[in-house]
Amino acid sequence: MRLFRYLITLLLAFIFTIGLTQNAWAFCGFYVSKADSKLYNQASQVIIARNENRTILTMANDFQGDVKDFAIVVPMPVVLQQEQVHVGEPKILERLDEFSAPRLVEYFDSDPCAPPPPPMMAAPGRASGNGTRGGSSGSDSALGVTVEAQFTVGEYDILILSAKESNGLETWLKRNDYKLPRGANQLLRPYIRQNMKFFVAKVNLQEFEKAGYQFLRPLQMAYESPKFMLPIRLGMMNATTAQDLIVYVLSPKGQAEVTNYRTVNVPSDAEIPVFVKNEFGDFYKAMFQSSYTREDRKVAFREYAWDMGSCDPCSAEPLNQEELKKAGVFWLSPNAQNNVFITRLHVRYTRDKFPEDLMFQETSNRQQFQGRYILRHPFTGEMKCEAGRQYQRFLKERLEQEAQTLAKLTGWDIKDIRKKTNVAQGQSSSWWRNLWP
Repeated sequence: MRLFRYLITLLLAFIFTIGLTQNAWAFCGFYVSKADSKLYNQASQVIIARNENRTILTMANDFQGDVKDFAIVVPMPVVLQQEQVHVGEPKILERLDEFSAPRLVEYFDSDPCAPPPPPMMAAPGRASGNGTRGGSSGSDSALGVTVEAQFTVGEYDILILSAKESNGLETWLKRNDYKLPRGANQLLRPYIRQNMKFFVAKVNLQEFEKAGYQFLRPLQMAYESPKFMLPIRLGMMNATTAQDLIVYVLSPKGQAEVTNYRTVNVPSDAEIPVFVKNEFGDFYKAMFQSSYTREDRKVAFREYAWDMGSCDPCSAEPLNQEELKKAGVFWLSPNAQNNVFITRLHVRYTRDKFPEDLMFQETSNRQQFQGRYILRHPFTGEMKCEAGRQYQRFLKERLEQEAQTLAKLTGWDIKDIRKKTNVAQGQSSSWWRNLWP
């Protein structure tokens, strides 16, 4: 009998330990807010759906101005034909942004004097649910430029060019009314050396007005090449400040990473004061800038890495199969299991710190990560027990630690943080402060 009781005690202790462990490591919490791409005034978003050597690239530029002035030149490893170019839906980028954005979650302390609840297992994550320009002329040949393809897709006039030297390409583009900023020649030269082609797009104003669009839609390009890269250097020509680029890599394997610059996780799982709930946008921008500076301004930050079939906590529902197809995922069949893994990378780049284009690789690492920031609301009710007195002593230390963490993450003044913390959280151990001077 004594042995039986001993074994039962061991079993209960084991169950209790397992319950605590899983609760401690679960990505649970009540979702409050998110830090999406709308935080940044100049941010481009790109989706790269990649499986083996096949890629569908979706590009959405944060263009501001008259659409007649819009034009993009994108180096590509292959010549694209009309059927390989498509006009995408802006909503898909919004959905991916919402799903993968860094998030704020909150918890509420329970009454320390209440009887402890029975141990519970951690809850599982939520499941898911016709040409416009003439052909190559004699003068084009003299410049070393060849028009490899030309067509119209939606509201865009597309040219695919090859060139023998950068001066000729620059001259050709200017003669054909493409406005190039100073320094274009130097930036075009490395792509020509690599024998890359140039995807050139302008807005067909007649088609744009006929369709009645308010904004330019993203362009999608399907191609096959061992090169897994994203050209960013041409995007610096018009830049006067650092540029923000958010890349959503969709893969059947696992996490994606940048190979020619370091890829690091954005600071995460930090407990911060509850007043940040009303200032989350300001917090995240300050935290990102501080981390960016600390890493010497030349890293790619991983903000999210997750299996697309679930989320915990969910800032938006996972994309369904139809939405994934619109995002460029080409390897899913109707009855196949969703094996899409998303990696959200955030790069803030300048000419001096990012002299090379971004080179990527897929990995088999399916470890999940999210930029996640935690609010813990103190219990403010009456506490007439020893556990309550211990909780009040501990709470004072915790609030100070949260303030120190916030100051370290953002560079904000610790004195200002302490003032806001005292007002917002009311410090239950000093409840009289707002009454007496």
